[in-house]
Amino acid sequence: MEKKLTEMVFDEEGTVKEIAEDFRVQIAGMGIREGKKLKMTTRQPMKGPVVIEIGSANTSVGYALADKVIVDVGD
Repeated sequence: MEKKLTEMVFDEEGTVKEIAEDFRVQIAGMGIREGKKLKMTTRQPMKGPVVIEIGSANTSVGYALADKVIVDVGD
């Protein structure tokens, strides 16, 4: 099942499936690329940032940017 990064729930894991083309360079600098596995650790209310674990690092991603990332979370 595919979800936007902003739709993932606490402790949910998945693989980055797609990133909106105009955001790929910006988000790649955070270590987020298609095919990478990640885990949702925190999602702030009211369209706040999300914090993900990717590899051994935790990264905070703004809502607008996270909304452009599609993740395959399995079923």
